[in-house]
Amino acid sequence: MSQFINYLKDTVSELKHVSWPTNKQTVVYTALVIGISIAVSVFVGLFDFGFSKGLDWFVK
Repeated sequence: MSQFINYLKDTVSELKHVSWPTNKQTVVYTALVIGISIAVSVFVGLFDFGFSKGLDWFVK
């Protein structure tokens, strides 16, 4: 049990050294992740649509 308590103390100690982002940075990074996710999903969706249409054309 003492090893677990030492682990928690060490964890808290290390978390004090972390450089946490500001609220503005968090909002900007979150918006960036959402924007990139949407862009990648649109790109993959369009690629899939085009590939499916091309395959349908090829099979018919």
